[in-house]
Amino acid sequence: MGDQNYYEKLGVTEDATFDEIQEARNRLLQQYSGDSKHLEVVEAAYDAILMERLRMRQEGKIKVPEGIRFAERLSQAPPQEKPAPTKKSPEWIQRLIDQPSITDIAVPGIIFAGLSALSILATTASVQALQLALIAGVGASFFFLYRKEKRFGRAVLLTAIGLIIGLIVGGIIGSVLLSQLSSVGVSVEQFSTVLTFVLLWVISSFLR
Repeated sequence: MGDQNYYEKLGVTEDATFDEIQEARNRLLQQYSGDSKHLEVVEAAYDAILMERLRMRQEGKIKVPEGIRFAERLSQAPPQEKPAPTKKSPEWIQRLIDQPSITDIAVPGIIFAGLSALSILATTASVQALQLALIAGVGASFFFLYRKEKRFGRAVLLTAIGLIIGLIVGGIIGSVLLSQLSSVGVSVEQFSTVLTFVLLWVISSFLR
C-alpha cells in the first residue's frame, strides 16, 4: 500500500487515521519552520499519502473525509462583498451647501440675534425702524455670503430669496398668531422681521 517512506517521513504508520496524519504534518511544519528543504519534504510526503488514499477511495477500499485539503491548493478567501455605494447628493446641492465653522455660525448668529432683539424691544414698532433693521440684516447677509466665494450675483440672489420668503411666510404666520402676538406686545411686522432674520442667518451661515 503505497510507499512506506512517506509514512516514515511523517512519523506515522500506514493504518494511521486522517486526523493523525494531519496532526503529524502540522507538528513537523511547526518543528521545521523556516527550513524550506524540510518543509518541502513534509508537504510532499503528506500529498503523496493523500493521493494514495484518494485513489483507494475511488476503488472503494477506504472512505476519505470530505474536508481533505492538499498543500498546493491554496484556500481562496471568500469574495468580499463590495460596500454599497453611498448615495451622494446632487452636485448643485453640494455647490450650494457650506460646511461652516463654529465661528462662521456664531458671528452671524450674534448679529441677527441683536437685530431681532432691537426689532422686538423697540418701544414703537414703526415701519421706519423695522425697515432700517431689515436693511442692516440684508447687508449682513450679503457680506457673509459674498466673503465666502466672492460671487456678487449669488450673494445678492440668496439674500433676496431669504428676505422675500421671510417676509411672506412671517406675515402669513403672524396673521394666524395675531391674538397671541398681541398678548405679548409684538406686532405682525415685528414677528415677520424676526423670522426674516432667522432665515437670513441660516442662509448666510449654511449656504455659499
